[in-house]
Amino acid sequence: MDGRAPRIKNRAPAAIQITAEQLLREAQERQESAFRAPKQRVEDFEELNEYRGRKRKEFEERIRRTRGSIKEWLQYANWEASQNEFARSRSVYERALDVDPRSIQLWLSYTEMELKNRNVQHSRNLFDRAVTLLPRVDQLWYKYVYLEELLQNVAGARQVFERWMKWEPDDKAWQAFIKMEERYGELDRASTIYERWVAVRPEPRVWVKWGKFEEERQRLDKAREVFQTALDFFGDDEEQVEKAQAVFSAFAKMETRLKEFERARVIYKFALARIPRSKSAGLYASYTKFEKQFGTRTTLESTVLGKRRIQYEEEISHDGRNYDVWFDYARLEEGAFRDLRGEGATTDEEETAMGRVREVYERAVAQVPPGGEKRHWRRYIYLWLDYALFEEIETKDFARARQIYQTAISLVPHKIFTFAKLWIMFAKFEIRRLDLPAARKIMGTAIGMCPKEKLFKGYIELETDLREFDRVRKLYEKYLEFDPANSSAWIRYAEIESQLEDFARTRAIFELGISQSPLSMPELLWKAYVDFEIEEGERETARSLYERLISLSGHVKVWISYALFEAEPIALPRAMREDDEEDEDVEQKMVPGDPDRARQVFDRAYKEMKSKGLKDERVALLEVWKTFEETHGTADDVAKVQGMMPIVSKKRHVDQETGQMVEDWELVFADDERENNPTSFKFLQMAHAWKTNQNKGGNDAKPISFAPASSAPNRKDDDATSDMASSDGEH
Repeated sequence: MDGRAPRIKNRAPAAIQITAEQLLREAQERQESAFRAPKQRVEDFEELNEYRGRKRKEFEERIRRTRGSIKEWLQYANWEASQNEFARSRSVYERALDVDPRSIQLWLSYTEMELKNRNVQHSRNLFDRAVTLLPRVDQLWYKYVYLEELLQNVAGARQVFERWMKWEPDDKAWQAFIKMEERYGELDRASTIYERWVAVRPEPRVWVKWGKFEEERQRLDKAREVFQTALDFFGDDEEQVEKAQAVFSAFAKMETRLKEFERARVIYKFALARIPRSKSAGLYASYTKFEKQFGTRTTLESTVLGKRRIQYEEEISHDGRNYDVWFDYARLEEGAFRDLRGEGATTDEEETAMGRVREVYERAVAQVPPGGEKRHWRRYIYLWLDYALFEEIETKDFARARQIYQTAISLVPHKIFTFAKLWIMFAKFEIRRLDLPAARKIMGTAIGMCPKEKLFKGYIELETDLREFDRVRKLYEKYLEFDPANSSAWIRYAEIESQLEDFARTRAIFELGISQSPLSMPELLWKAYVDFEIEEGERETARSLYERLISLSGHVKVWISYALFEAEPIALPRAMREDDEEDEDVEQKMVPGDPDRARQVFDRAYKEMKSKGLKDERVALLEVWKTFEETHGTADDVAKVQGMMPIVSKKRHVDQETGQMVEDWELVFADDERENNPTSFKFLQMAHAWKTNQNKGGNDAKPISFAPASSAPNRKDDDATSDMASSDGEH
């Protein structure tokens, strides 16, 4: 055999089939049984002695080979004990103890052997020897105490505990001693043990256990004495008081259970006054819960305030320039101050709350942003504003508020950036104090030091409210000298003059404004000028403005606005109006528009766009023109405009960059095509008419596809015979 599997010639199924269950059962039946040592039967003492001698010889041989193996010694000793040879078993244990006297397993096995065989005195002697040799092994002490208590020898168990306590064991040992005294009703002894315990280990949890023990045995004076002794022990040092939080909490909870709520409140406040806010979160939580259950509305709010103060202080300690936290903190203190004042608090309490608010603001504004970037100052400057408003509104300390504004202004680097809101609020503060010259001086200083659009707007608004229009004019002049390209400034200046009915100055301002060469958003200024003339009923002046604007820009929106203006009615000129018409309640007489002039403007605009080759603008113009004719014209006028609508044509060309054939949609206007390709335009017109007839007849066949330019062209047209589609405007 070369190790290969035999070749199977007959692969047909066997005549007798067997199951997997049969295979498993046969495998189990054919297994050989494990070797078992023969049982020996001892018939007489001679055989017994021979057996014992042989076993002892084996054990001695094994011990001689592995003298340090406690397992061999234990097997030897337990075998001797099983033969009731206790003297020999003790001898083996003693020999083993000579080898390793600190083996806990050996001592436990030795004592267990004696106890099993009811040799109590021997067990006591062994435990005594064991705890003398190994006093730090708690297991030996526990078993020793358990043995004495099991034998009802309470005095002996107490004596064992006393010996154990001299070694100052851990808390579980002291607790076991106390539990034993409680089981036998010796509560005074248990109290004495507690006293010894705290003398050995003066930790807060031990004091708390002692206090609860005295409370449970209804010795309330003793419990209070325990807690007071604990507090005296820890003293008033901040670190020690922080360590004794558990004692304060337990003391207060005990007084709460005894319905002594004022005592409990005093304890909580005493502790919280001496522990840093950042380290007393747990105690504050207990105090908050206490006030929610047993306190008044005032005390509860005070507790919640204290808890939130701790939270804010923690956040500020991590990031002193987190101005959002400072805002919340200041609002918290301001709310507390208002509540105290609303409840009729004493003057001292109000002063204390006011000082707390000022302290928070002073700490907040001391966190000056780093660097010279304005974005870092945006939130910070509002702290100064809120501080000044608090002093002005809440405390009525106007001198202090003025000083705050001045300090804030001196702090901002105005040569780099400034804050218009700060200057304006300072000026409005002086106006509220009826010191108008000071307010004007502030705004003048601001504009002279750091001119800014918001400053001009604020100062102008201030003088407008005071109806000082001569000053408003001077300010607008300064404003426009500073920024002559500002269209909105020109418009507002003209509106002021219009409201004052000085229309000559209004037109002069508009003319001066539109004559500025660099002008931001000039279309707004032109529109305001045109709207002013329309409102005044000066159609000819407005028409001349449109003509001037068209000559400057020629934008399609200007043409459209011009055409619609010609068709719309406007009010009578101001010189022709009666006095009653100036009243808003009386309907004004209107001058009707001229649709023919509007059509002329549309036609001019179309030709202008056509000459410039602006196809998209022509489509937009035709759309508005068509809507206009639908409102003001006849069916022939609408058909005329509709006939001017472009046709969308699909063109194929080779892209120069990719070299691939691409399709583009192009607008084909009827008049352009008529002038350039009259023959092809005639064919296209006939195809368009045929398509229209086909659609009216309901025929679904589409040899040529047309789409109006106002709707999106069908880009998935499968018709290969035509590249063109009719259009109605959109592209």
